[in-house]
Amino acid sequence: MMLSLNSLQNVVHNPIIPYVGTISEKLEPGTLIVLRGHVPSDSDRFQVDLQCGSSVKPRADVAFHFNPRFRRANCIVCNTLKNEKWGREEISYDVPFKEGKPFEIVVMVLKDKFQVAVNGKHTLIYAHRISLEKIDTLGIYGKVVIHSVQKSGVSQFTLPFVARLNSSMGPGRTVVIKGEVNKNAKGFSVDLLSGKSKAIALHLNPRLNVKAFVRNSFLQESWGEEEREITCFPFSPGMYFEMIIYCDVREFKVAVNGVHSLEYRHRFKDLSHIDTLEINGDIHLLEVRSW
Repeated sequence: MMLSLNSLQNVVHNPIIPYVGTISEKLEPGTLIVLRGHVPSDSDRFQVDLQCGSSVKPRADVAFHFNPRFRRANCIVCNTLKNEKWGREEISYDVPFKEGKPFEIVVMVLKDKFQVAVNGKHTLIYAHRISLEKIDTLGIYGKVVIHSVQKSGVSQFTLPFVARLNSSMGPGRTVVIKGEVNKNAKGFSVDLLSGKSKAIALHLNPRLNVKAFVRNSFLQESWGEEEREITCFPFSPGMYFEMIIYCDVREFKVAVNGVHSLEYRHRFKDLSHIDTLEINGDIHLLEVRSW
C-alpha cells in the first residue's frame, strides 16, 4: 500500500486516499480540522485517524479513530489504538453521511475531548485517551473522496468583537458565526446594527442560565418588546455551535447547528443601513463569515 506523505499545512486539495499527512504545529484546544468530500455510492466504510506518527510496523498509536460504516450496521465507531491494541469502542448510530452526497466534517480539538460536527450539526464527543501533544499525523483511509483538508489554528477573535460586514444587509444575505460556549456560560449576544445611527436591527441573546433565547431591537434610543418563543433551546455549556442568520424580505431566519430555530420580523426597515456585527458574552469565537 503506497502512502502519500505530505505536510498538512492550512489546506490540502484532493489528496489521494490512503492519505497520511504530518500535522504542522501541535494540536491546541480550539484547533479545527475540516474535511470536505463525499461518500462514493459503493462505500462500505472509511476512517479518519489522528495518529501519533506514521509508522506502519509496528503500527503507530491512533489517539482518535473516527470510522463511519455503511454496510451491515449504519454507525460511526470511535476508538483509540495503543501499542497495537484497540480499546473500548464508542458507537454512535446517528449517521449523518449519505452515499453519493457531499459532507463537511469539522473535528474541533478541545482540552479534554474531540467534538465532531458533520454538515453543521453536532454529531459526537470523544474524550481524550492519549494526550494531545503526541498527535502529529492525520490519516484518511477507506472508500471516501476528499476534496479538501484544512486545519485552522486557535482563533484570534477577542470579545467584544465588532466588525463591518463586507457588504450591508439585504434579502439573501447570510452571516455565519462559529464558536464554543464557555463551560460556565450565563449568556451571549449577537447584534446586527446600523453603524451610523447605532440602531440595533437584530439583537440575539441566548441566556443559558434560564434557557431563554431573547430577541429584540433597539430603535430610537429604546428597546422594543422582547420575543422569546422557541420550540427547543439549542445551546448548552461547552458545546461547539454554528449559527446562521439569513436575511429574508420580511424577516431574519436563524438556524443553530443545521436546525431552524426562529424567525424575527424586520422592525428596522432600512436593511441596507445594517452594516455592523457585534458579538459579546460567554463564548470562544472561532469564525465569522458573511456573504
